[in-house]
Amino acid sequence: MQSIIESDELRQSGFDGATLRRVTTTNDLSHATVAVAVPTPPQPQLTVYFDGACPVCSREIAHYQGQAGAQACQWVDAAHCPPDALGPGLARDQALGRFHVRLPDGRLLDGAAGFAALWRVMPGWRWLGWLAQTAPVRPLAALAYSVFLRLRPLWRPAASR
Repeated sequence: MQSIIESDELRQSGFDGATLRRVTTTNDLSHATVAVAVPTPPQPQLTVYFDGACPVCSREIAHYQGQAGAQACQWVDAAHCPPDALGPGLARDQALGRFHVRLPDGRLLDGAAGFAALWRVMPGWRWLGWLAQTAPVRPLAALAYSVFLRLRPLWRPAASR
């Protein structure tokens, strides 16, 4: 009779982020230990919070979701998700009022800075992400986003105003 006993997980370079598990097999006559590579699911580079009830926002996010690099993001519709999906430090009214992204270290960025972070993880948009974070462009991008926020209520359905 043969049984498999899993023990501690090992991290080792050369396996592209896979987790190695030491697996010990035993039977009545022998005992052997082998390392088995188990793929580790990739962690999102960004968690993107968007207002799915805003037609303009939804259309723009759908566009990004269809782009190369979109799989590097976790997409959270703040208008329709359970409250715990927003994570620490982000209330639903904040998430609906402004675009937010959460970095892997847990920091939140919003507005134009959030868009710059999103663009930087998407190959076709990286140039714009780097440009938007430069000193001369950053305040202009923040101003443009502020103008958009003032106009955004005009595009929302009358029932949600």
